[in-house]
Amino acid sequence: MKKIATVIASSLLIAACSSTQNTGSNETSPNAVASNNVQTTAAAYKNAQTATQSQASADSRNPSSQQDAFNNDSIYFDFDRYDVKPAFREAAQREAEWIRAHKNDKVTLEGNTDDRGSIEYNLALGDRRARAVHQMLTALGVPSSRVKDVSLGEEKPRASCEEEKCWQENRRVDFVHKLNQSKNGSCPLEISCKPSRQLTLAASP
Repeated sequence: MKKIATVIASSLLIAACSSTQNTGSNETSPNAVASNNVQTTAAAYKNAQTATQSQASADSRNPSSQQDAFNNDSIYFDFDRYDVKPAFREAAQREAEWIRAHKNDKVTLEGNTDDRGSIEYNLALGDRRARAVHQMLTALGVPSSRVKDVSLGEEKPRASCEEEKCWQENRRVDFVHKLNQSKNGSCPLEISCKPSRQLTLAASP
């Protein structure tokens, strides 16, 4: 009887040890989990970095796509004013850096107004706004010969309503860049080559 009890106890002990070993083999150590997380994070970062570099490389090979982004820049003005507000000096700096970096780029500054006031007054105001931005660009190192001032007055509204939310969208100067202009005067990369009724004035000295 004593011998049987001993055998049973030995069997139970062996079973318990086997169960403990199996449980241990199925668990993942904290160090292994941490290692996997680090590897996953590193791989994700590398993929993101590769994608960013690829996009930057594509942009550098396609200057017209960058040009489109700079053509979307505008500088806005208060009612009946033409001084460039400090909030828009960063945009002027960005534009100046682009022009200086691209020797074949010329920019047209389109001065716009809202529809309050006479046509003649608004053409003059649009000219003063374009000239103000022109002077800021030249102060930032852009040759004056590469900048052209054009006043559109109230002819090119961005928003149409008789409220301040629309008027403030129309009191602006737009940048229109032209890259790789050919000798015959064509404009393959210009946003628009269509003529429009406008007042073109000589560039500021």
